[in-house]
Amino acid sequence: MKQQYSIQLVDTQISEDGATLLLEHGFQLWNTPQTQPWLNLVNLSDCEPEHVAQRLAMYPSNNQIALLDPEQTELAGVAMQSGVQDYLLLPIDNLQLISLLNRLKTLDKTDSEIIASSAVSRQLLMLAQRAAVTNATVLLTGESGTGKEPLARYIHRHSSRVDAPFISINCAAIPESILESILFGHVKGAFTGAVNDQPGKFEQANGGTLLLDEIGEMPILLQAKLLRVLQEREVERLGSHKSISLDIRVIASTNKDLRLAVDNGEFRQDLFYRLDVLPLKITPLRQRREDILPIAEHFLAIYHNNNTEQACYFSDQARNLLLSHDWSGNVRELENTIQRALVMRRGQAIQVAELGIEQAQLPQLATQESGLKGSKRQAEFQYILDTLKRFNGQRNLTADSLGMTTRALRYKLAQMREQGIDIELALGKVA
Repeated sequence: MKQQYSIQLVDTQISEDGATLLLEHGFQLWNTPQTQPWLNLVNLSDCEPEHVAQRLAMYPSNNQIALLDPEQTELAGVAMQSGVQDYLLLPIDNLQLISLLNRLKTLDKTDSEIIASSAVSRQLLMLAQRAAVTNATVLLTGESGTGKEPLARYIHRHSSRVDAPFISINCAAIPESILESILFGHVKGAFTGAVNDQPGKFEQANGGTLLLDEIGEMPILLQAKLLRVLQEREVERLGSHKSISLDIRVIASTNKDLRLAVDNGEFRQDLFYRLDVLPLKITPLRQRREDILPIAEHFLAIYHNNNTEQACYFSDQARNLLLSHDWSGNVRELENTIQRALVMRRGQAIQVAELGIEQAQLPQLATQESGLKGSKRQAEFQYILDTLKRFNGQRNLTADSLGMTTRALRYKLAQMREQGIDIELALGKVA
């Protein structure tokens, strides 16, 4: 029995049949308290929303699953914000529990493209695994550089189509005049210069997955033709009347607000609803800071040649700067930063100056305090800001993490404002 798959039951029980099924799938139940099990299954059915974070904090582990009564589904959002990977409704469905646990086991495996250390990233990958086992269309949204294409590849790798093609096309990078031909293909003589038959991206991806990247940039006239292909699951090459059947999973991605684009007449409403079957939103890197250092270490391992060069690492000051930077360019900016640092480094330890990041300092306190007392106050305020950032500006979760009441936190924030600190500016508008 593998110890890493130990499960602790918190205020709940599993049927004898359920326990047997768990053992058959390699999981071990603990009915006595454990310091750090692989997973805590926590019953929140008797918990008020304001006490959820505190209750979960009493049972730390790499993975937490919440159990809720069917009438308490409003607690699901609170539990997810507090860091649980997922939730189940009582009474426990044994097969659903096994399916969920197997998805969690997958998160423990090293992935070549996806690094997920934060709770919000692990939640996203759990949803992506759910999407992968279906053939439903997926819509990925998020800021530029957050990693939409790697997530699309992750869905493909965890689907039954893993051995079939994964084809990606950037709808914003191809001129409108040839985008239709590239998507749907053409026959010889369809237009000037069409000297051969040419399959389009849909045909090339047949049996596999097609990623329509930057779908929000597709011309409105072409959107109608795309809608027909998605509805009919068949495509006609330009210049041909022969229909080609498609067996394909479509994933679309965009950094635009497609609902707003629909309201502005820039995107077809019927196409939006056709694409928005399984929406997955990728959180900006600045709102999942637990991912920053693991991703940075990942890029360091990729771009540093350990075979011909001496091992290198980030200095403590460099690590702190990586954690505090806002990363407006998200993972793409972080990747470029690591590549630049490797070129500029002058020793084993990568230093702050070699990262090439402009540092945004916490405003100095407008106070008469000096020396050790002033430094302690400055450090305390910086720690509060860092914690607020970690919880995306949510006061109740921040207060719980800091071990104070929300009222005490409001008092501290008022003190900081009195000292001339712009909270919203310092948090990058998170608060």
